[in-house]
Amino acid sequence: MRPQHHKKCKPVLALALCAALSGLFHVTCAAQEKAPAKARKKAPEERPFTPGGKWRANDLNRPQPVVVTPPAACAGAEPGSPPSDAVLLFNGKDLSNWIRIPRRDDKDRSEQPKWKVEGGTIEVVPETGSILTKDKFSDCQIHIEWATPAVVTGEGQGRGNSGITITDHPEIQVLDSYRNQTYADGSAAALYGLYPPLVNASRRPGEWQTYDIIYLAPRFDGQQNMVQPARYTVFHNGVLVHHNVEVPGSTVECSLGLQDHNNPVRYRNLWLRKLKGYDER
Repeated sequence: MRPQHHKKCKPVLALALCAALSGLFHVTCAAQEKAPAKARKKAPEERPFTPGGKWRANDLNRPQPVVVTPPAACAGAEPGSPPSDAVLLFNGKDLSNWIRIPRRDDKDRSEQPKWKVEGGTIEVVPETGSILTKDKFSDCQIHIEWATPAVVTGEGQGRGNSGITITDHPEIQVLDSYRNQTYADGSAAALYGLYPPLVNASRRPGEWQTYDIIYLAPRFDGQQNMVQPARYTVFHNGVLVHHNVEVPGSTVECSLGLQDHNNPVRYRNLWLRKLKGYDER
């Protein structure tokens, strides 16, 4: 004879299973209701504004940075290559983008440069005058590669002397400062007569060296009062030697100059990048 109590147990087990599932459902739902509130990400319109107050943080509509191919490093005998958005100051062939600045005692007042151009380099011809770019610029990154004579003659300021000038602002000294003592604010990478470099990062005579200069022009208000002086940041052979230094001078649109100081210093791979603000194109 079959037991009769099985028929009575089935409804009880079914009710117990339903109650258990119902409790689990309520627990799961409660957890799901709490989780989003705890881990909820801020909506775009709730995120803080970035500096300037135009764009909120992480806004996907903010303009993307322009893609620029970075420069190749200067590697000994081979010059580095400029970035894709650079303005070339020297085309490697001639000085058509430059004018001559005659010495005060020079009777020849012509503006045609007299420096030597050979093998993609410019070499100072002593006592022929400095040279200056025809084009002018404001905020920019400047890159210059230079080399003092491999055969050392003279000492102090008479050894591989030249200079980088930015109209109306301090000269950035070019000098053979490898085991060559002179006054500190006249050594290689010094802001001449003002600040010595933070360190002496000079290479040996004849070796190619680099300057990377950030120039920020002075700022003026509506009444033409200067509210922020010009500033320099300078890297010598990749080493920081001046950091955001205030410098004298009121000119905003400047030319770049290379100085004749009676030494046959060479230059190559001269370029600059015009600097713009964030989101500017």
